[in-house]
Amino acid sequence: MSYAAPAVAFAIALALTALMLRARWQWALDTPNERSLHDRPVPRTGGLAIMLGAGAAFALIAWAGHRVPLWAWNIGLPALLLVLLSLFDDRHNLPVRVRLPVHLLAALWCTVPLVTFGGGAHWVWLPVLAIGVAGFANLYNFMDGANGLAGGMGVFGFGAYGIALSGMVGGGAGDPAQAAWCFALAAACAGFLCFNLAGRIFMGDAGSVPLGFLAAAIGVHGWAAGHWPCWFPLLVFSPFALDGSVTVLKRMAQGERFWEPHREHYYQRLVRMGMSHARLAACAYVLMALCAGAALFALDAPAAGLALIFATIPVLYAGTAVVIDRRWQHFDRPS
Repeated sequence: MSYAAPAVAFAIALALTALMLRARWQWALDTPNERSLHDRPVPRTGGLAIMLGAGAAFALIAWAGHRVPLWAWNIGLPALLLVLLSLFDDRHNLPVRVRLPVHLLAALWCTVPLVTFGGGAHWVWLPVLAIGVAGFANLYNFMDGANGLAGGMGVFGFGAYGIALSGMVGGGAGDPAQAAWCFALAAACAGFLCFNLAGRIFMGDAGSVPLGFLAAAIGVHGWAAGHWPCWFPLLVFSPFALDGSVTVLKRMAQGERFWEPHREHYYQRLVRMGMSHARLAACAYVLMALCAGAALFALDAPAAGLALIFATIPVLYAGTAVVIDRRWQHFDRPS
């Protein structure tokens, strides 16, 4: 029955998002401010629909296999903790000093087993893995600021994970149950996108933080289990990882409070310079598909092909950043 999990996730996410909009459920509203890219209050409860769809799909997978896989305890439970925390945060705007320790706890929850009891990783990796997982959960949240971006990254990113875990590429046996759940996560994001692309509802922290956590947690677990090299999840999710990381580093260098909301990401600058949300999403999807496809191709590529990919992708990103930076300097120049 695990093959039906993506369809179940899509249907539940789509139906619940539609019901939230029809019922005008306003548990949390994203009210426009000087840092927003929208001009009217929008409910930010769509992440709950994504997570409930993915949760139902996981229950179906576990029932079909007559057991809850070990990776589910190490990834699914801390993700649930982040859903509950972030849902509360969407309503009450919790301070960083409350949110960050829980993010780190969830990251340790999923990474400590990787360095103990034969988890596949050496203990010296623990600080890097824990900080990386918690950090990407927040980076994903930072990148959730334009229609279709975070949901689209979920579709392409978890879809690529599912293909790799299914054993269709890479030459390994894969993990069919985990592959089905990754496809279900992608499908749940797709169901939410049916309404998010038009800006009718946002996923909020209850969607973006757990999705970022799951992207990083599944990535490091797949590496420790030998399903893919360490660069694979980095390349798959590089459209979010690079924009988020570069912007944070720039703000840190300038002495700014980088953890606070702002409008300095590359995607935000494109919208501020006049690009529509729809066009931005279309361009982002091309980049996401390119990176996911390149990562999957690289799993089976010879050394020359792998070298070509890792020589081309950085040039593409660097060139794009330079073009946006130059346009921004001209746009932001005082008249």
